[in-house]
Amino acid sequence: MERITDYFGCMVFDDRVMKKMLSEEVYSSLRKTVDEGEQLDIAVASAVAEAMKTWAVEHGATHFTHWFQPLTGITAEKHDSFVAPSQEGAILEFSGKELIKGEPDASSFPSGGLRATFEARGYTAWDPTSYAFIKDKTLCIPTAFGSYGGEALDKKTPLLRSMEALNRQALRIVRLFGNTEAKYVCTYVGPEQEYFLIDKKMYEKRKDLVFTGRTLFGAKPPKGQELDDHYFGAIKPRVAEFMEDLDKELWKLGIFAKTEHNEVAPAQHELAPVYTTANIATDHNQLTMEMMQKVAARHGLVCLLQEKPFAGVNGSGKHNNWSLATDNGVRLLTPGDTPYENAQFLLFLCAVIRAVDEYQDLLRISAATAGNDHRLGANEAPPAIVSMFLGDELTAVLEAIEEDKPYNGAERKQMLFGVSALPRFFRDTTDRNRTSPFAFTGNKFEFRMIGSSNSIASANVMLNAAVSDVLSDFADRLENCPDFDTELHTLIKTTVRDHKRILFNGNGYDGAWVEEAKRRGLSNYRTTPDCLPHLLDPKNTEMLQRTGVFTMTELRSRCDIMLENYCKTVAIEAATMADMSRRQIMPAVSAYGAELSSRASAKRACGIDTGYESETAARLTVLLGEMSRRTDELESASARIKDISDPLAHSCAIRDVLLPVMASLRAAADEAETLTAEEFWPIPTYEKLLFSVN
Repeated sequence: MERITDYFGCMVFDDRVMKKMLSEEVYSSLRKTVDEGEQLDIAVASAVAEAMKTWAVEHGATHFTHWFQPLTGITAEKHDSFVAPSQEGAILEFSGKELIKGEPDASSFPSGGLRATFEARGYTAWDPTSYAFIKDKTLCIPTAFGSYGGEALDKKTPLLRSMEALNRQALRIVRLFGNTEAKYVCTYVGPEQEYFLIDKKMYEKRKDLVFTGRTLFGAKPPKGQELDDHYFGAIKPRVAEFMEDLDKELWKLGIFAKTEHNEVAPAQHELAPVYTTANIATDHNQLTMEMMQKVAARHGLVCLLQEKPFAGVNGSGKHNNWSLATDNGVRLLTPGDTPYENAQFLLFLCAVIRAVDEYQDLLRISAATAGNDHRLGANEAPPAIVSMFLGDELTAVLEAIEEDKPYNGAERKQMLFGVSALPRFFRDTTDRNRTSPFAFTGNKFEFRMIGSSNSIASANVMLNAAVSDVLSDFADRLENCPDFDTELHTLIKTTVRDHKRILFNGNGYDGAWVEEAKRRGLSNYRTTPDCLPHLLDPKNTEMLQRTGVFTMTELRSRCDIMLENYCKTVAIEAATMADMSRRQIMPAVSAYGAELSSRASAKRACGIDTGYESETAARLTVLLGEMSRRTDELESASARIKDISDPLAHSCAIRDVLLPVMASLRAAADEAETLTAEEFWPIPTYEKLLFSVN
């Protein structure tokens, strides 16, 4: 039997392969580049390129590509073969120059005005901190992507900048606590990925799923998630086969796929990996989403990564578990047995509290998409209000510090289930809170707002940058103070006092929390057009430039790109709705109404009661008229607002004009579905979509 350890990472040019195939001198130089940020030598790059080519060809690769993450939200690649001409016919070549730099056409990727359409040159640059891998017989080299003028056109570059910024400032802090051995501080991330699996044949019959990734019509089925019987339930055979196949593909790519289970909604599932650095975790999550869709197709399934593919049941998110650690193994967000006495932990905790409070809008912006707007704020995901959950013990510790009073500590209680055969263990001193957008979970924070289709890069960029900026201020104060201990105590105390408004351990789904958050002065940006303009607020642009994560032109471009993406997404949904309404749903309702009228006429001729047929036909006639009017209105509104040139004004018009009409059209169509005979309904229903995979 093949063992996992025999093939794990077999398609990755990882540290094991490099040690084997590179000289000791080349390997050592490359490690310094990766670990300490030293400049890469071209001779080293050439040696690495030759080893990469040899290894890749041995594993069946014929091409190489610079694999990058443009601002489309997905990955991009341009393939070149290893083949080169020679006097003997052909040889295989791959140079250090080809490894280091690529030149894809940048004109057709989103740039937010950074480039004119006719200006096509862009560059990809090798990221040696993320391992190359083989996919589809192609050597994939993780790279950054930038414009001819040097602006970042991708997700990776700002992430790497933010990690460097956080490393610089966090090292200053750990040095103050006597750690002279650490060479760097790294951000570690473990993203939990939620998704839906549906039958491919059903999917292909739904234009809305094909074009938008979510259902734009669909009446509630007789059963949804009311019984809570899907969550952690027994995994169905077809899904289990998919998961087994997916695990193997991910393990080959060195991705530590760890936990898998059924999620709350029917047909919904989750995959969670082991933690790794934020950069590699981002690369791995992009690969995971791609592999989910590829593997699903092999099993006659489709993997839906849209945030709200089905109304009335839970949508899908991506929980970003974020932590900090030094290279010599010190976990900076681990409280230890006595968090009150662990001053270093408390200082880092306070840095995160202040960062989340001061830049709560940036965290909300990092999760802002048209799809996620349907999920955030419902009783299935965190509210759009950013707050932090610390749990009872840490909250009590901070209150004791703020009030200068002793903290006696939470008593550890043994869990007793009343059955002698069951093992006994100590209960954690703090519960979990699944309604919190930003929750402390023992030695890390879990940011729960990110949508399932989003790259995790944006959230980690904002979080890293904000925390690094606060740590810089903390270090400035502590490095130059005459009495370190006194200044440290004062700093922790004043931070708790000034930023405790962001702390909330209660029910984020409770309507009373909205009013309480407003009283505290917390922001509540319910939609993407509400929050995105705040990316350019002076406090945000100043911090993101101060930390070196973005330039002002890059920030303006990203704001425009995200607004434009929102507008295009909803515009496609509106066009799809109108098309389905006119060409599928209204003809079906009309045909069934005519059938009912014909039956009623026949029954009346025989003196038989026609109540059902007449009443249903009459109601369908009303609904048909409503759908026709709403479809006309939708098309008219779409045409009227499509030429609004200002991205923000356009997005607001879409939010305020298109979305309400779409909701009205859907309401009429969904009611008509419940009255129309099954054989007349032209598209697979929720019942078939959610319960057909066994």
